[in-house]
Amino acid sequence: MNQTTPSTPPPGQGKSTVLSRGSYAEALRIGEILRKETVGGALLVAAAVIALIWANSPASDSYFALRDFKFGYEPWHLELSLGAWAADGLLAIFFFLVGLELKREFVAGDLRQISKSIVPVAAAVGGVVVPALIYVVINLTSPETLRGWAIPTATDIAFAVAVLAIIGSHLPSALRIFLLTLAVVDDLIAISIIAFFYTSDLDVTPLLLSLIPLALYAFLAHKYRHFFGMKASAAWVILLPLGVITWALVHASGIHATVAGVLLGFAVPVLRSQAAGGPDAGPGLAEIFEHRFRPISAGVAVPIFAFFSAGVAVGGWEGLGSALADPVALGIIVGLVVGKPIGILGVTWLLTKVTRAELDKSFKWIDVFGVALLAGIGFTVSLLVAELSFGQGSLHDDHAKVGILAASVLAALLAAAVLTTRNRQYRAEEEREKVDADQDGIPDVYQDRT
Repeated sequence: MNQTTPSTPPPGQGKSTVLSRGSYAEALRIGEILRKETVGGALLVAAAVIALIWANSPASDSYFALRDFKFGYEPWHLELSLGAWAADGLLAIFFFLVGLELKREFVAGDLRQISKSIVPVAAAVGGVVVPALIYVVINLTSPETLRGWAIPTATDIAFAVAVLAIIGSHLPSALRIFLLTLAVVDDLIAISIIAFFYTSDLDVTPLLLSLIPLALYAFLAHKYRHFFGMKASAAWVILLPLGVITWALVHASGIHATVAGVLLGFAVPVLRSQAAGGPDAGPGLAEIFEHRFRPISAGVAVPIFAFFSAGVAVGGWEGLGSALADPVALGIIVGLVVGKPIGILGVTWLLTKVTRAELDKSFKWIDVFGVALLAGIGFTVSLLVAELSFGQGSLHDDHAKVGILAASVLAALLAAAVLTTRNRQYRAEEEREKVDADQDGIPDVYQDRT
């Protein structure tokens, strides 16, 4: 999005900065996304809490019976349990939005400039590699659990943003954008890991067949993007069936079906002129789809997935202790709570040294550390990878879920301890010095780059 400008500054100007403000249009758009994800995060947490209570209540058998209830059409490999439908089907909507968001940022957003994208992207990579290495080190003596190395690599967008909305309402916008960029990029990395490392029994025929509806979907979306923009109902009638067919064929191929969601998101055209804020540009098809699908993802798809995935029978304090002693849970907790901040903060600091750039004057390194701690909230994608690693309902999967939940809560508490204090200071500064706006309605801070 808009986190860095590490290029050499012209003579007479100061050093380049990292995590600097981007365009005002970008700040407004990201602010809208964050507000929607905040609501989704609250629903996600509520669904997970309900699942945990139900799974550990006297009526726990009914929860697992509901989760494992199967229906569908077996010849198409679609006779799945409700939990599998949520993970393979509903979560594809979430990853469709991830694909849309990434394409919009790299085509029409501030990240289309390499100088502005290198730091958040590199930091996201660091936030993936370091937790994975920590998990591997902790599980070296337990080869059967090494398969879960990717579990602590992803940040949950909705959960992290919901926490940030509660504790960091006055933090600089660049920090929020940095967090969102990290979460989106490492979700892309996570889905790539799923595609390449968690695919078994690959069936090439349906995979090749999936390219036909995908190509037709992309062709129609680009050829008639203005028509679909004006006639949204036509997109549902024509493009949605093609998307469902693509999803079904990718699922039948053995590749996790959420990959189809990302590919379909990438296939939607993005109008570059929108980023410039042209008054006649109008909303593009990507913007229309994002507006329509985000409430479905945040309000329905992700909470339902959390409900069916977060329910684990802990077995009291003894069972909780046994789960936390498992190298799987320990690797996840240390990876998310310690590895994420080290990877993100370390890479960001290293790039400032390599590029000889300075941190933007609007905030401090302690703010970046707080956001890096917040990135340790790994929930939705981590739960998905845990199921793919060990199989739903297995002992290691249950222990992985305990580790994910414990790490997410711990990361949220540590981030809150750091960012709440910083938020008070920024709030006091805002009260002392109100942001002025010109007649064009754009705050001066987004226009003054000197």
